[in-house]
Amino acid sequence: MMMNNTLAQLRELKLVGMVSAIEEQLSSSASTTLSFEERLALMVDREVHQRSDKRHAALLKRARLKYPQACIEDVDGRAGRGFERPTLMSLALSRWVEEGSALLITGPTGSGKSWLACALAQYACRRGQSALYLRVPRLAEELRILHGNGGFTRWLATLARTDVLLLDDWALAALDGPTRADLMEVIDDRAGTRATIITSQLPLEHWHAWIGDASIADAILDRLLARSHRLALKGQSLRTQPPGAGNTTDSPETVR
Repeated sequence: MMMNNTLAQLRELKLVGMVSAIEEQLSSSASTTLSFEERLALMVDREVHQRSDKRHAALLKRARLKYPQACIEDVDGRAGRGFERPTLMSLALSRWVEEGSALLITGPTGSGKSWLACALAQYACRRGQSALYLRVPRLAEELRILHGNGGFTRWLATLARTDVLLLDDWALAALDGPTRADLMEVIDDRAGTRATIITSQLPLEHWHAWIGDASIADAILDRLLARSHRLALKGQSLRTQPPGAGNTTDSPETVR
């Protein structure tokens, strides 16, 4: 009866990890050989991991990644893709997020840019950092709505606090004046303080022309390139396999 009351109180305190650990110890005869300090340490450790897992799941849900299942452990490091796997892993494990770096990922369609970007953002979430996925071709309409309902300033402040912003399909569609100005605000808020990942089919040397306005283009690129890492992916599309390469065709969800 006393233990039931204790478990109920722990649940009221939302210490569900400790509850699970105690229930496992009660059902295991092996736990009787452990000292009080050892059993307590195991209970606290379970609670810490439970809370950490819950936070990581919440961060990943809020990130709204295109490929939430993407992870750096599954990155295809075959030769000819334009990067070496050890180099990518070194980057992922570095302090690029804390340093407010920009990761600029370019390459042809189907080369795995979005999947790789999502894998890097997902790993940031696993390290307890916030992330958000935005698709650039949809920004114009979303920004019009935000300006119309008065939510732009609040949205901009939210982005400024987000550790990793993923801008997917950069330069895929034409950029109008209002969106160009808003994009400048987003980049300016993050320069040197928050990390940004950009994926684009357009080679980096053509970004200035795509942005359009020379002054704004200079300002955006100056901020992005000041502290950046570049990955230029190569090779044929990973969405399709040549005859005989396998018995299935890769879907966009499996592009790596």
